[in-house]
Amino acid sequence: MVKLFDSGVFYVNGEIIRDDAEGLKRLNSLGISADKKEALKKTIAYSVMQAHNTSGNTEQLKIKFDAMASHDITYVGIIQTARASGLKEFPIPYVLTNCHNSLCAVGGTINEDDHMFGLSAAKKYGGIYVPAHLAVIHQYMREMMAGCGKMILGSDSHTRYGALGTMAIGEGGGELAKQLLCKTYDVNRPEVIAIYLTGKPDPAVGPQDIALAIIGAVFKNGYVKNKVMEFIGDGIKNLSAEYRNGIDVMTTETTCLSSIWITDDNTKEWYDIHGRSKDFKVMEPENGAYYDGLVYVDMSKVKPMIAMPFHPSNVYTIDELNENLEDILDIVEKNGAKQIDNSGISFKLKDKIKNGRLMVEQGVIAGCAGGTYDNVVDAADILAGKTIGDGDFTLSVYPSSQPVFMRLVENGAIFKLMEAGATVRSAFCGPCFGAGDVPPNNGLSIRHSTRNFPNREGSKPGNGQIASVALMDARSIAATAVNHGVLTAATDIDLSFTKPKYFFNRSVYDNRVYKGFGKADPSVELKFGPNITDWPKMSALPENLLLKVVSYITDPVTTTDELIPSGETSSYRSNPLGLAEFTLSRKDPAYVGRTKEVQKAETARNTEGQCPKEALPELNDIFAAIKNTEEFKDIHFRTDVGIGTTIYAVKPGDGSAREQAASCQKVIGGWANIAKEYATKRYRSNLINWGMLPFLFEGETPFENSDYIFVPGVREAIAENKKDITAYVVKNGKLNEFTLNMAELTEDERKIILAGCLINYYKEN
Repeated sequence: MVKLFDSGVFYVNGEIIRDDAEGLKRLNSLGISADKKEALKKTIAYSVMQAHNTSGNTEQLKIKFDAMASHDITYVGIIQTARASGLKEFPIPYVLTNCHNSLCAVGGTINEDDHMFGLSAAKKYGGIYVPAHLAVIHQYMREMMAGCGKMILGSDSHTRYGALGTMAIGEGGGELAKQLLCKTYDVNRPEVIAIYLTGKPDPAVGPQDIALAIIGAVFKNGYVKNKVMEFIGDGIKNLSAEYRNGIDVMTTETTCLSSIWITDDNTKEWYDIHGRSKDFKVMEPENGAYYDGLVYVDMSKVKPMIAMPFHPSNVYTIDELNENLEDILDIVEKNGAKQIDNSGISFKLKDKIKNGRLMVEQGVIAGCAGGTYDNVVDAADILAGKTIGDGDFTLSVYPSSQPVFMRLVENGAIFKLMEAGATVRSAFCGPCFGAGDVPPNNGLSIRHSTRNFPNREGSKPGNGQIASVALMDARSIAATAVNHGVLTAATDIDLSFTKPKYFFNRSVYDNRVYKGFGKADPSVELKFGPNITDWPKMSALPENLLLKVVSYITDPVTTTDELIPSGETSSYRSNPLGLAEFTLSRKDPAYVGRTKEVQKAETARNTEGQCPKEALPELNDIFAAIKNTEEFKDIHFRTDVGIGTTIYAVKPGDGSAREQAASCQKVIGGWANIAKEYATKRYRSNLINWGMLPFLFEGETPFENSDYIFVPGVREAIAENKKDITAYVVKNGKLNEFTLNMAELTEDERKIILAGCLINYYKEN
């Protein structure tokens, strides 16, 4: 089904040739150069990145994007950051969508206040504003902004339009602010991994099934981490452009940097249907292209899949799950309990086995992954003339955009769904991040959406609630609905698909979307609601740091949802200090109190007439231990040593691009993270952009939670780009030396950290 190659490959006339002795002989016989340095330039990804690279250095890229996109839990902070740094006008098309807080259901007026801020910003700075319920962010970008050979940056991790020939990257807000200020996205040239698709999927197998099969094969081993996935192979011709979009959007869950696909007549048809034929061109690798690895996917062998709680990589075939129900659910329960071990509640799934079958309470087909036209019409055909029943099971469907919704109404698909008992909603991302269709306590929801982390369905483990999500394709969700909640693979029922043709009607966009790019009006006043606040003042990196470890997380992976929860907290993302109150609240509820206690000492250090040791008496022993060391006897704590906090996590940052995972730590006293590795580039970038040190430490840590770590000369170490930085655990009156590591930082990244954050850096420049 899915096979990973243990070497690089050359791609010659559609043939895969391994980078080994036998392969080199084959290249020679074909008259193809084996020069990998030149051959890697023949990938699609290389050509697109170099077309946008302004550095003049093919290895150290400085990219300027063609367009950007943000939604309503990120654009306020991004614009506020850029505005504080001197923003005058959006230099490239910047789309502001309203698909996350569009229900305006939490916190009084604050969500709609954000929307009014967004519209006023689009008018003032020359942006594109998509009102609530018209489209989820990625569907609008596909329909209106993607283009073959383009690059798009988005402040949402699922910014992926590779199936339409567009290299798209999801990053934290700081990277978008840089583009607004005419700066660049700096990254070393990423490796490119070929995803070779062959065969034709079974009609009952959908794009989510193919995607989950790939994710299950590559996530845990990091095979494509921070690399570009380039889709090639003779099977691509068997997939519609919409089907490809459904696979492509899920590439984020592999932790890759971006994706790109070959384009063909199916891609051209998609652009033609959307009235944008000029944005199509044929894209394919040059003959003899070299890839740093290859994932071989025989789509004809992929069966309906399910990703069990609590990660998209926790993958089984539905057949396998049904055949080994007790054993697999026992494994899932035990692993799940470890992820919610601080909640004091019991996570159970085996109690859902009824008469030897798994019963689920809810199905959801939604958003940029599930709510696309092909998924919904196929689900409607499965449910046509049937019923989801009057029991516990419910089904809701969210078309991905108003144009998609309109066509589904025209061709009768919506009627089929509603007649069967499904409810149909407007375009909304809520079910994907925990702000819509929250299942009951102990409930299990099956969803064609993008993620199934803890709390992504909206429950609150910290409050004694627990529910969970399993990811599935729309077709198998519909099959399960036909069986009234009994888990069922779409291959297990009779299928007949009508495949009605799609016609794109852009009239709703013409009538409602504010298209202001190139028409900035400085006279427009920004509209501020009471929840929209400026970023608090942040200090430059001090000469030395004293860090208290205030959270110590040993999970194999820590998601951004655990660092800053999604769901209703999203409504407070325009208020940095207000949102920070939720930091780590699902994972370590005591974190906020601990770090704010330490922050009192730093505030006192910077306030005339106050004493850090009086603000935090435990510092008396810590300061004494440092001063009693000959090397540091002359240190002056008020002027020379910044006092802050750090967290330790094995592998933090998987999941969302949201910058608040880092900024929330910073505004309440955080100065650093310490990790064995960082799950994604985007989380590490977020730390840097908020002036936080992304330390690395391999092996058993010499410190524990609540220990103090003294890092002398840290400012000098960053300025001089040192990789090894001496630190000390201060404990029991002694200093125990160890070494923290710092992976490569660009010159700008070092300057940002030294300045204290991105805002400070741009103010200085």
